[in-house]
Amino acid sequence: MSGEILFLAHRVPFPPDRGDKIRSHHVLKALADIAPVHVGCLAETHADMAAARFLEEIASTWCMPRRSKPLPLAGMEALLRCEPVSFAAFRSRKLSDWVRNLLESRKVGAIFVFSGQMGQYVPNDWQGRLLIDLVDVDSAKFEAYGEAGSGPRALIDVREGRLLKAEEARLAQRADTTLLVSEAEAELLRERTNETSNIRALRNGIDCALFDPGTVAPEPVLTQDGPHYVFTGQMDYAPNVDAVTRMACEIMPEVRRTLAAAQFHIVGRGPTREVRSLHGVNGTSVIGEVPDTRPWLAGADVVVAPLRIARGVQNKVLEAMAMARPVAVSPDAASGIHAAENVQLLVARDNAAFVAGLLRLAQEPDAARKLGQEARKFVLETMSWPAMLADLPRLLGVDEEPSLNAA
Repeated sequence: MSGEILFLAHRVPFPPDRGDKIRSHHVLKALADIAPVHVGCLAETHADMAAARFLEEIASTWCMPRRSKPLPLAGMEALLRCEPVSFAAFRSRKLSDWVRNLLESRKVGAIFVFSGQMGQYVPNDWQGRLLIDLVDVDSAKFEAYGEAGSGPRALIDVREGRLLKAEEARLAQRADTTLLVSEAEAELLRERTNETSNIRALRNGIDCALFDPGTVAPEPVLTQDGPHYVFTGQMDYAPNVDAVTRMACEIMPEVRRTLAAAQFHIVGRGPTREVRSLHGVNGTSVIGEVPDTRPWLAGADVVVAPLRIARGVQNKVLEAMAMARPVAVSPDAASGIHAAENVQLLVARDNAAFVAGLLRLAQEPDAARKLGQEARKFVLETMSWPAMLADLPRLLGVDEEPSLNAA
């Protein structure tokens, strides 16, 4: 590759305070160290619009239209166009025009697409280097929603999964490299697309300097009677809603039979009505959005992630491990991290195992402390962001001889 880079993302990659933004943020920073970068993304909130100042600092040029299309309207548009709802929801004429004009006026040698719904912005006649970061196999996720659900919503999810599967296959066939967050996700996409040569894993990293337990004081409420269990995440995201409901209604009652003062704290923005209704249930408190999750992690006796549906690498798990906390997770939530079970991470395969693990950690504080220490050691040694992104220049073809596919 020679020339500049166009980076397309479905959300503005600032601030890095949720799973997709954390990954896109660090990828964008790494790209900006390689070549001048132009950023096209979409904003959803006033806070997103305020993040424009960060784009000005890192991007040569940028475009960030406000995404305001109501979901029902996006759904109708998707039905008429026989496309996934997420395509219609993230379509912007302004952004599309900006991309076309940019490619005509600047020497762009590579396009990096972050998230599959942004593939629609790559012109059909683009001949330069193309990297597509799908992160997760979203089609499989919607298929799982459809199988687990019922009624009209299940039908919508089944349709979304089917259409996304076709789009993932198209993108994988077209891209020079298709990236997934874990080898398990990469293998899943290979199986579903019959593409093998250009699909690979690019794992998530962790900012170990930011998530350093030595620099953060625990949230005061967590220093009172406990033990205290903490879940962090976007609380209008269906797998997270299911996970905290499972913890509050299925796991906590059994834990409190032995540990009557045990408390469960749900920390994250956008709690749904279902999540808010858990406040006060079996020692559960719904905290909602906080300016910084680190004090909650620092004070947790155990950070829990009992997700029944999870794709890729869970940033919430990496953050807790970096904070040297004991972490108890489902097998799905542990996927892609490759930590040693019961040495760096407690993996519980059912509710009974969760209960037994939480009770054991409460009864054996030295073992709990050791689990947290080994967790931080693991992420420090193997999962820093620079280590995860070191291969980006090669994937972009930097310093390679021009090929037939070059612009």
